Amino acid sequence: MQRLTDHLIVLSFDCLSSKDVPRLRELPNFKRFLNGAAVCDEVKTIYPSTTYPCHTSIITGNYPAKHGIVNNTKLQPGRLSPDWYWKRKEIKGTTLYDEAKKRGMKTGALLWPVTARANIDYHIPEIFANRKWHSQTAVSLVNGSFYYTLDMNFRFGHLRKGIQQPWLDDFVTASTVHTIKTKKPDLLLVHLVDLDAQRHRYGFSAEQSSEALERHDIRLGAILDALEEGGMMERSTVIVLGDHSSLDVTQVIKLNVLLKESGFIQVNDKGKISSWQAFCKSNDGAASIYLKDPSDFQTKERISALLHSLRMNRENGIERILSSDEALEVGADNDVAFMLEAREGFYFTEEIDGPAIVEISQEDVVAGTYCKAVHGYSPNKLNYNTVFIAKGKGIMPNGTIESMRLVDEGPTFAKLLGVDLGKTDGRVLDEIIQS
Repeated sequence: MQRLTDHLIVLSFDCLSSKDVPRLRELPNFKRFLNGAAVCDEVKTIYPSTTYPCHTSIITGNYPAKHGIVNNTKLQPGRLSPDWYWKRKEIKGTTLYDEAKKRGMKTGALLWPVTARANIDYHIPEIFANRKWHSQTAVSLVNGSFYYTLDMNFRFGHLRKGIQQPWLDDFVTASTVHTIKTKKPDLLLVHLVDLDAQRHRYGFSAEQSSEALERHDIRLGAILDALEEGGMMERSTVIVLGDHSSLDVTQVIKLNVLLKESGFIQVNDKGKISSWQAFCKSNDGAASIYLKDPSDFQTKERISALLHSLRMNRENGIERILSSDEALEVGADNDVAFMLEAREGFYFTEEIDGPAIVEISQEDVVAGTYCKAVHGYSPNKLNYNTVFIAKGKGIMPNGTIESMRLVDEGPTFAKLLGVDLGKTDGRVLDEIIQS
């Protein structure tokens, strides 16, 4: 296959929304990048629209039902902090960086989800220490490029405060700039999380979220300057994208409280889950109901009756109930017994104690117990689309994309690099490709 660009730089600004576009057009570096770019400001995300499934869809061109990353975290009832889908081996099928490596290309990834232990040349994965006996430095070194990670931390480690934002994104940006100038990778995937973190904590339109956009503008400018200073700009394609939007919330749905009260979850004398027949796994704005025994049709019928009874009352916050077949139709996990969509203003947690519906207080937000804005919702939610902006070699200047989905990005990137992802759920955005 013909390769259309020498360098593909993909910058994912987590939680960048279609509603942010007017503001982006005012910020100097986004404005500079938007000038002459091909743009779609109404990109349909996936279901569930959480970060790890989204980023895996971006680099595979497939929905979660096919690539297997169906949530940020794994189904581990009773664990206070479930493990995340960190590792490349958990993705079914091939990825953009796999195919690039097969063609002998130099690859890089900075905090790109679900890449731990991947075959990537310049690599710091998104992973954190999730056991008391682990350290952040150790898990990063073991799961990424050992010497590269040491070098980036030696040079720029003073910029970060663990995994806290906005300092982590400052570290990632400095590492990105250095990598572009010194390594000149053929493919570089960069994930920046500042905006998403601020929206979770303070709300979609909060002043802190606006300030995060301004910081992202500075980061984008530094990366564009690095490409120019390194003599790479004319030979490069730069992609700026989001993975999902988010919605403000005021109430929490703790469905596991009701499952416990109904006898589907059992706890020990310390209040910890000892066994379960059904469990609600949160995707924030959506949730999945799993059965310990998928063939337990009696339990499934009882759960169905409970859910439909709850849905009758709007105050319970459940907007839609999907069967496993309906979940598969929208590209979600078909191993679920049911999938639930929360009404706007509500989101799901996995807690098993307290009231089933909780009004979020400012004290909860300050303590970090609950969020003020979340994602995970259906891509059909109103005003919930994300953004795709492409510019550079192989891209038609001022190209227009009338309609696209998140899964269309991977096949388009593959065409630019001259690699093949195989049969995908997404399509190539041929309308903006310039051979």
